[in-house]
Amino acid sequence: QGSQKRSNSTPETPRPKRASSSRSPYGLFSPGSFSPSVTPSQKYSSRGGRGEVVASFGSAQGPAWSGRGGCAVRVFGCPERSLSKPYKFMFQRPLDVREVLARRVEELGEVLQKHHGLDGFSSTVLPAQEPVTVLGQISCDGNGKLNTKSVLLVGDREHSGGAEVPLDLSELPEYSLFPGQVVALEGTNSTGRKMVVSKLYEV
Repeated sequence: QGSQKRSNSTPETPRPKRASSSRSPYGLFSPGSFSPSVTPSQKYSSRGGRGEVVASFGSAQGPAWSGRGGCAVRVFGCPERSLSKPYKFMFQRPLDVREVLARRVEELGEVLQKHHGLDGFSSTVLPAQEPVTVLGQISCDGNGKLNTKSVLLVGDREHSGGAEVPLDLSELPEYSLFPGQVVALEGTNSTGRKMVVSKLYEV
């Protein structure tokens, strides 16, 4: 073996710790080849302008409505349903969301009852040998797609307390359902575990 000549190392031309292979293409595309003289970043605690607003769009506080010719803004609907205080969007509590959905089911139930002339609603889980009318939302028994064997009815809060019951839709000539749909059903539930639907009332 012949002796190898050592390269001189000076402060102006330091010797690299590991010689890059001329055959490897990774050395050509290394971060050091693109930015060899990068200055080290400052520490986070020593940065200036902390808490300073860099950019803003529009007026976030105290929007004032004004117009020419006596224009004014008027909110339609019930006053108790209008926003009276600021709130964070998408930060609603699950109980508040559940309350709104339950109230919506009750409102649509009143519409169904008046439109189709229904007498009243019964519970979804109480055994009934005679046909009864129930109110609720269509749901699925799993994470899969909604099919004839996976349809559930989540009963309303007033009559059923949110109880679920599987539905047998074999006696219906035609139907079109989707998860979350509010419907009124007429059928028999002899065992309290499955309801055989004979009529479907939609909004």
